[in-house]
Amino acid sequence: MTESLKLTCATCGQTNRVPADKIAGGPKCGTCGDPLASGKVAELDPPAHDKMVRGDTLPLLVDYWAPWCGPCRMMAPQFAQAAMALKGRARFAKINTEDHPHISQRLGIRGIPLLILYANGREVARLAGARPAAEIEAFVRQKAPAAA
Repeated sequence: MTESLKLTCATCGQTNRVPADKIAGGPKCGTCGDPLASGKVAELDPPAHDKMVRGDTLPLLVDYWAPWCGPCRMMAPQFAQAAMALKGRARFAKINTEDHPHISQRLGIRGIPLLILYANGREVARLAGARPAAEIEAFVRQKAPAAA
């Protein structure tokens, strides 16, 4: 029997079951048709953030950032590059802490940029500060071995 992964669509919030051996094929949401594991960074709102963090079985790395933050803007292309490198092994998303300050308060975020890695409904690790793509990839591979 093939193992299946639970992936929440970042666009519509629908939970999808995807066979693990099909993840590299670019699965799409059964409701809205948007890609579920495209290697692109998804922009989240609080409901999508919470649902993905709680329910997804594929590792999820979230970048907590703000548009006024120079290091955040500097790291964005590196984060996107790491997302493409780990396509199908982990999903990458970001949430604007200026637009959604209650997320920062709830998670105890004191500085940005901050990357938080989630797996199977729980926080696995945090990485503070702007990082190059290679460091981001190594962080995910080390802290979420299933993503290796």
